[in-house]
Amino acid sequence: MSATQTRTTANGEKPAPFIPSKKPKTDYPLIDNDPHFKRVVRYARGSDYAYGGALACLPPGLMLYWEQVSPSHVGKGGFAPIMRLAGVLGVGAGFLLFYQRSLLRFYGVTENKREVDKDMREMVDRVKRGEPLYGVTELSDYMQGVAARNSRYTGVFFHVMPMFNFVNHNQHGVDTAKYYQQAERELEAGKLASGVTWKDG
Repeated sequence: MSATQTRTTANGEKPAPFIPSKKPKTDYPLIDNDPHFKRVVRYARGSDYAYGGALACLPPGLMLYWEQVSPSHVGKGGFAPIMRLAGVLGVGAGFLLFYQRSLLRFYGVTENKREVDKDMREMVDRVKRGEPLYGVTELSDYMQGVAARNSRYTGVFFHVMPMFNFVNHNQHGVDTAKYYQQAERELEAGKLASGVTWKDG
């Protein structure tokens, strides 16, 4: 077999070539183009909660205001269902706004220095503990790619069709070597600080 030939899998099939995802031009560094749902929520800022909460209160607040300005005279029995519906719509819209604001920082669309530092710290700690960077998964590489393509950059279309990533996969549009390099630097610095010298091998 020549060096230029493509290796085959155990069942004789040629593996599909890996094609990196496109990276749009943004003003800030890309952290993750398909972050897990839990990660987006964990990285949210206090301002995201404030904006989301304000939007959640808007529909029921407007209904109460309009009822004062122009009473419907439907009585408590008729007005209560309207308020419940307005509350549900408000909470839903507020959560989507909260989530999208946090998500766009992962894409580098908005200022994200806090998130960049937090991401580096989290990933370096996982490297030191010997854990997978993006969580444990039982999916094959192919299915991980499918999951990534289904929800990659969905935040930019979030106002039309909200879509979340609930899958742990290994395709996030960034070079993960930076995490391992930083972990090595920190481990080396720690050993030097404790008086232990590095020995090859």
